[in-house]
Amino acid sequence: MENLLSSAPSHATLPDRFVFPPDQRPPASTCAVSLPVIDLSRGRDEVRRAVLDAGKELGFFQVVNHGVPAEAMRAMEAACEEFFRMPAADKAPFYSEDTGKPSRLFSSTTYEIGGEKYWRDCLRLACGHPVGDTKFAWPDKPQMLRDVVEKFVEPTRAVGMELLRLLCEGMGLRPDYFEGDLTAGDVIINVNHYPPCPAPGLTLGLPPHCDRNLITLLLQSTVPGLQVAYKGDWINVQPVPNAFVVNFGHLLEIATNGLLKSIEHRAMTNGTVARTSVATFLMPPEDSVIGPAEELLGDGDPSRYRTVTFREFMRVYKTVGARRESVEKAFKI
Repeated sequence: MENLLSSAPSHATLPDRFVFPPDQRPPASTCAVSLPVIDLSRGRDEVRRAVLDAGKELGFFQVVNHGVPAEAMRAMEAACEEFFRMPAADKAPFYSEDTGKPSRLFSSTTYEIGGEKYWRDCLRLACGHPVGDTKFAWPDKPQMLRDVVEKFVEPTRAVGMELLRLLCEGMGLRPDYFEGDLTAGDVIINVNHYPPCPAPGLTLGLPPHCDRNLITLLLQSTVPGLQVAYKGDWINVQPVPNAFVVNFGHLLEIATNGLLKSIEHRAMTNGTVARTSVATFLMPPEDSVIGPAEELLGDGDPSRYRTVTFREFMRVYKTVGARRESVEKAFKI
């Protein structure tokens, strides 16, 4: 619990364990490219093309008019921010360093890559579909949190499923290809909290990484901080009101035989204000089998990835780390 960054009212100096070597410190981004913003209320053909094009070009895009009520999004942000403002004693019952526990509060100070630690606290919530009894493993403080999360996660998952259907239509797969077993696991919500950092140029909130799931929808806060890798530089993702930032995980890259890419991204820190973002991950069950879709294979397109269970994928992912090159090497044929 002493590792939790949000337990301290402020941080006057950056502890040495968070300071990166000079060659790993976040350089200033010079990239002026913006992520596409796709209006999901437009015609289906137009939206399908836009989603597929954005996925192939950048692997990231933002969506608006997606159907999740703005009130549900604002309530989710408010409840999560209130959770991290609570006194340490109120958060302590939910803190755990047991990585096998589906719902828990932890700090990324428990993760070490090369010895450096990352300036982030995280509340992870495992959400069944439907939510059912899984909500009773979530924090009961603040009082409205469980109700707010339930009202947020169901429509957000529905947006993710609709985006997967649109991608399937665009790639020539049957529209329900990703329904059933491949998305039958829990929906995982990571509430990432980045307290004000006394030396933002010396550390990171999250390291460069690719996601381990099929598709991610991020409610990214009004405070900028997300950066996406693009042609050797980093794109600063500017917040768009009532938008989700969408990106693809390694599993979707494997399932589409590399047609869609899982792109590295990272989180920067801020010297003056806290940033709280909400990432929603659509996950398969551990025994689910993931491999390139047969419909995307042919004489000129052999399988580029080996077929694995999600359990095996996660075992390797945790072993080699989340960098794109490492995971690509581990699963590519």
